[in-house]
Amino acid sequence: MLLCASCVFYMAFVPAYIAILAVTILIDYVAGRRIEATTGPRRRLWLVLSIASTCAVLFVFKYFDFFNDTIALAARAMGMSYAVPALQLLLPVGLSFHTFQSLSYVIEVYEGRQPAERDFGVYALYVMFYPQLVAGPIERPQRLLHQFREVHHFDYARVVAGLQLMAWGLVKKVVVADRLAELANRVYDAPRSHAGLPLITGTVAFAFQIYCDFSGYSDIAIGSAQVMGFTLTKNFDRPYTARSISEFWRRWHVSLSTWFRDYLYIPLGGNRVARQRLYLNLLLTFLVSGLWHGARWTFVVWGALHGAYLIAALATEGVRVRVRTSLGLARHPAVLAVWQTAVVFTLVTLGWVFFRATSLGDAWYVLTHLGAGLGGQLAALAARDPATLRDVLFLGFEPSKLVLATAAVSALLAVERLQAGGPIRTRLATATAPLRWAAYVCAVLTIMTLGVFQSARFIYFQF
Repeated sequence: MLLCASCVFYMAFVPAYIAILAVTILIDYVAGRRIEATTGPRRRLWLVLSIASTCAVLFVFKYFDFFNDTIALAARAMGMSYAVPALQLLLPVGLSFHTFQSLSYVIEVYEGRQPAERDFGVYALYVMFYPQLVAGPIERPQRLLHQFREVHHFDYARVVAGLQLMAWGLVKKVVVADRLAELANRVYDAPRSHAGLPLITGTVAFAFQIYCDFSGYSDIAIGSAQVMGFTLTKNFDRPYTARSISEFWRRWHVSLSTWFRDYLYIPLGGNRVARQRLYLNLLLTFLVSGLWHGARWTFVVWGALHGAYLIAALATEGVRVRVRTSLGLARHPAVLAVWQTAVVFTLVTLGWVFFRATSLGDAWYVLTHLGAGLGGQLAALAARDPATLRDVLFLGFEPSKLVLATAAVSALLAVERLQAGGPIRTRLATATAPLRWAAYVCAVLTIMTLGVFQSARFIYFQF
């Protein structure tokens, strides 16, 4: 039943694309069986065949036109002719996610950490499990496969906890993310029409939009699986409270970060190599991570930028420790924590410029014009100039748009602050019935009255 439901769910996008997923599933299922049954070079051959065929599908649909256009541009720059046409294929929804989930299975079987799955239906469900099919979390076979064989009895507390998480995810999506999207889109749809404060507003709005959009989906996916008795990996852990870039990546899109760590960074040598090789390993890992997110140079630069952040953090660690000591910041841990969190958030938000911009030119314009005319804008705002208030502060919207968006982000941060001591839903489970139902009614009314319900897909569906 779950497999049929997953097929129907996936076919709601483009029905014919179910055939692509079926071929990938069949190849990796057979490869897993053969890897377990053979030894020596043939075993490695089956691994290579599985990885190559799975990645070939990803390349054709997601990257062929990107590399084809890049080669065409290079050929024209050198005065050469290049006539290979673009495929212009519609990208299957969530292709990168279920591709990586399939790859993790064959790699784990090859490494001997996971027995090959005998039941084709169970393996197909592992790849296609609809709550996390299109945008993760990216599960490992050890965590998910055995759950499809377990008996899942109805459990009232578990169902309630799952529905609570789904409701919170929906609040983050329609109340916070989609409301912030209006501000971010107003700026990034025509970034060269803005400078200074509007660019800052749009960029910060997108930072919170992408977090609430993606973590909201993850909450809905994890919650819906929990309602049915399945446990999925926690994918976000308050990433904007991180005090270092490395900590940010331990809190942001955890299932992808650990995937790249285990299957790319560590096989490259990880941190058990010379310092220069360590830097190269980090840079390569994040370059691939950027390319995984999208077939555009903006994503590649975004990944390279995060790799550069981590390399710079390692290279300057001693200097930063000496500066903290000389300033006496160790005696003021709260001040140090605020400073480090603010710096990390600023660096991450600057990186989001490349993630959101449609071209490198637009991204560079935004970065170089964040402070342009800012002094004059602030002076005009202080003087309450009507035109500046309307066009610069409120981006041409009604003032209520910015007020509600700011209130939504403030409420989100307050809730996440409260969740530092543990999930609120855990504490809510022990509260009295009137308090619980008051919270439910409040959540429903918030979604109904403050939600933005235009057609807005989850951002990570495109990956």
